[in-house]
Amino acid sequence: MFIQTEDTPNPATLKFLPGRDVTGADNPPRDYSRGEGVADAPLAEMLFMIPNVTRVFFGQDYISVTRSDDTDWKFLKPAVLGAIMDFYVAGGVPLLDQIEKEAAEPQVYEGETLEIVEQIKELIDLRVRPAVAQDGGDIVFHHFDEKDGAVYLEMRGACAGCPSSTMTLQHGIENLLKHYVPEVTRVEPAL
Repeated sequence: MFIQTEDTPNPATLKFLPGRDVTGADNPPRDYSRGEGVADAPLAEMLFMIPNVTRVFFGQDYISVTRSDDTDWKFLKPAVLGAIMDFYVAGGVPLLDQIEKEAAEPQVYEGETLEIVEQIKELIDLRVRPAVAQDGGDIVFHHFDEKDGAVYLEMRGACAGCPSSTMTLQHGIENLLKHYVPEVTRVEPAL
C-alpha cells in the first residue's frame, strides 16, 4: 500500500491520501479533536494514540492530521503513515455506519431567504469546497442571518486554525458571495 502526503497551507497539518475511500461519497466529512469522542471513528482513535496528534479530519478520500506546535513532522510523519497503513492492511473501516446527529435543530428558511441560502450553498459546494479540499480541509455552511446579511461558515480539517483561514473567509469567500449574492454583506466564522 502506498500513501501519498501533501502539504497544506497550515504548516501544522499534513494531508494523507491512502488511495482508498475514507468517508466515501455518501457520508459528510468528519472532524475530530484530541479528547473528543471517537467511538464512531476507529482510525481517528488509532491516530490519537500517537503523541502530538491533536486533530484528525476525514474527507472523501483523504485524512488531514494536525500536530501540536511542540513537535516536528520529520518525527511524527512516519508514525502517522505507519498507523494508517497498518489500519487499512488489517482491513479496518475508518468510520462506523452511525452518523452523529447535530444537537441543534437545523434552521429552516422560507421564501426569498430560502432562495438566497440555496445560492450560497451552491456557490460554496461548486466553487469553494473543491479548492479547500485540495488543501486538506472543508468548509461548512452554518447559517445566514437575513437581518444583517451575514453568512456564518466553519472551516474544518487543515483549514481549522490555519493562519490564512481568516483571510480566506474574509476576503476570498466573502468577495465571491457578495459578487453573486448581493444580499450577503459579510462572512463570519461560525462559533
